[in-house]
This record gives sequence, C-alpha cells and structure tokens, in this order.
Amino acid sequence: MRRTRRWITLVGCLFEMTVLAPAQTRKPGLWALTTTTTWQQSPFPAGVGDPTGGGPHTTPVCVTQQYFEKYGAILPQISGCRLTNLVKKAKGMTADMECTGRMSGKASLESSWSDDEHATGKVHFVGSMQVGPNSKPIEWTTASSSIYKDMDCGSVKPLSPLSDK
Repeated sequence: MRRTRRWITLVGCLFEMTVLAPAQTRKPGLWALTTTTTWQQSPFPAGVGDPTGGGPHTTPVCVTQQYFEKYGAILPQISGCRLTNLVKKAKGMTADMECTGRMSGKASLESSWSDDEHATGKVHFVGSMQVGPNSKPIEWTTASSSIYKDMDCGSVKPLSPLSDK
C-alpha cells in the first residue's frame, strides 16, 4: 500500500514538472513581436487601404515571468476582449478570445515555440466592427513571430493581464 502511494506521488510530481516546466523556461524581458495582418473581410470601403498600414509591424513587448506562467505566450492586447478555453502544452498554447464593444466577435489563438527565445503565433478573428453608425462584418488573421532581445525592458511597460472571466 505504501509503495503504491509513493508511485502515485512520484507520477503526479513528474506530470506536474512536465506541464509546468515549459512556462518556467520562457525568458521574461524584452521581446520583439513582428505581426502581419491579412484581411479576409475589411469593414472599410474598397480603396481606403489596409487599416493596419499593410506589411509587417515590429513592436517591443515586455513580458514578465508571471505573464508567461499564466498564458504561456504573448497574447494580443485588444480592448473589450476576454480569454477563454486556455490550453497550455509543452511547446505551445491555444485559446479563444471573446470580444464585445466597438469590435465584437470571437478569435482563435495559437502559439508555439521551438526554444525559450523564439515563438510564432496566429490569431483568427470573425465578428463585426462599429464604423460610424453602422456595424460592418469583419474577419482578419494575424501571423506573428517573436524573438527574445534582453532581460531589461528599459522604458517598455510589461503587458497587462487579460480578462479571463
């Protein structure tokens, strides 16, 4: 009986280490996040152009260890959105995002990393956006890659936790 309890405890500890270890190996600090958005359905009239400016955009992002432990990845900071169905894996994560307000709809998120300094991700959003007095259908996909730069974030403020309620 004692031997069985020890094995159960040992297996439980090994399982916990396997699940928690990836979050602990991601490096907190300054990351360069490069995103490219593709519009499947833009809320803006033809000829107005890409509302994101087109092409890739690189942004410095400061990530704390607590943020990585909670989410496992760098997540989009969209006002009025909350995270649901978060699933963390050894080398990646998936989640859904529900948004209300000026932009309402649902997004699916995924991220994966090959090591503690490189990651890729994808967000696909379908919903509607308030444009003036009208609500317009919207659909977009953002592909991202992030590269660790430094443990010191300098003047870049850390990412805020998302609402997951």
